[in-house]
Amino acid sequence: MSLHILPEKNWFPPVEDALEDGLLAMGGDLSASRLLLAYRKGIFPWYEGDVPLWWCPDPRFVLFPQALNISKSMQQVLRKKPFSFTINNAFKQVIHQCKTVNTGKHGATWITDEVESAYIQLHSLGFAHSAEAWLNGQLVGGLYGIRLGKVFFGESMFSLQSNASKYAFIRYTQELIQQEVELIDCQVYSTHLESLGAEMMQRSRFIALLDQLIT
Repeated sequence: MSLHILPEKNWFPPVEDALEDGLLAMGGDLSASRLLLAYRKGIFPWYEGDVPLWWCPDPRFVLFPQALNISKSMQQVLRKKPFSFTINNAFKQVIHQCKTVNTGKHGATWITDEVESAYIQLHSLGFAHSAEAWLNGQLVGGLYGIRLGKVFFGESMFSLQSNASKYAFIRYTQELIQQEVELIDCQVYSTHLESLGAEMMQRSRFIALLDQLIT
């Protein structure tokens, strides 16, 4: 199975064509129309170098909001309300912090300037959303992602204070439950999100759920 090179038009190959590690295609642009098409098909971008790579791993790591697991220690944190919580009050700050805080050992991050600009545009169009945790008026944690129908596609989170990103994630998940969101896409496995209730799901089931939940 070979890697697809995307044409200029908005098109993606079948997700079943993805390589074993989930890599499906490379190239194309980060226009709003291409990004939204990708998410609807269960595909997400991830940069390595200067070329966008498009992924659809199998299995997929997801969280059903109603299955959110809150540990006893986090229940105590939530009761104490150490942080102020907001939604969509500082999207640009959140994505920039995700870009600068979440870097590898060589200072590299998948959130390039192009990625940052593309998601800021999606935010202005009403598709990209952020959740923020504040301490003494300072942004200390948060996350951002894409909302389509009853699905939230989580992209990245950051924390400058212990429990800040987890606090924002839990509070935002509770808000998504109120908005009748039924699925949170966590993309790939992490112990952090597993502790909050995320689980692996076969790609075929994930794609079928997207078809049901995105209108």
